[in-house]
Amino acid sequence: MNLSRQTFRKTERLCSNRVIAELFEKGNQFFTPYFRVIWDLNTGVRKSPAQILVSIPKREIKKAVKRNLIRRRIKEAYRKNKNQLYECLENIDISINIILVFRKNDVPDYQETEQAVKDFLARLSEVLKGKGQKC
Repeated sequence: MNLSRQTFRKTERLCSNRVIAELFEKGNQFFTPYFRVIWDLNTGVRKSPAQILVSIPKREIKKAVKRNLIRRRIKEAYRKNKNQLYECLENIDISINIILVFRKNDVPDYQETEQAVKDFLARLSEVLKGKGQKC
């Protein structure tokens, strides 16, 4: 049983406009059915193993209420399942910045969202292993 607290702290949120702009320009990316994932190694001060930004395009989901609902569901699923990624990152002693851009046109239920987040985390771990890192 994992006794670590499942939290999503301010230090785990990606807020720096400079870092976000750099990620969009120079970051690595891959696609899953639900997300466009843009990531890169964190070169600045290490606040947490991973910092994440969740983006829901207004062009795809028009209503703010629905965008906020999707964002809350994604953050909750990430909060509950981030430990596998954190263990991998701590084993190789790096930190990363991640931007998740939602790609669907409709609002998925929580189970679909959680499965999509698990798939993204597994794929990101595989990508890190493919880059010569050991997780």
